[in-house]
Amino acid sequence: MATSKTSERPVIAPDACLVREVLDRVGDKWSVYVVHMLGNGTMRFSELRRGIDGISQRMLTVTLRGLERDGLISRTVYPVVPPRVDYALTPLGETLLDAVCALVKWAEEHRPDIDVARVEYDEREPVALPA
Repeated sequence: MATSKTSERPVIAPDACLVREVLDRVGDKWSVYVVHMLGNGTMRFSELRRGIDGISQRMLTVTLRGLERDGLISRTVYPVVPPRVDYALTPLGETLLDAVCALVKWAEEHRPDIDVARVEYDEREPVALPA
């Protein structure tokens, strides 16, 4: 990945579909929540579901499968009745944890600023978009 002359940020080539795929996975809100929660250690499905406000059972299942497929989490099934399934970050998933925690911290710190900006935006007169 090249870097621009004016900054150290990487420049993503327009045809970098594989990079976009990875960013789509690790950047969606449910994946961020799951990785953040699993940063505290192994958890069961029900613990994750209770800890992530607003996520449906189906969406949590889809998110966990995607993260597992990408090698970011592991799924361990125990042969007991009722079945017990634990989820944990893999070593690869742990490399993502610092970035996710930084993003969550940023969101927590700047939520009041965003709330103010939204109110100010909503109170402005609507701007007509060009046809």
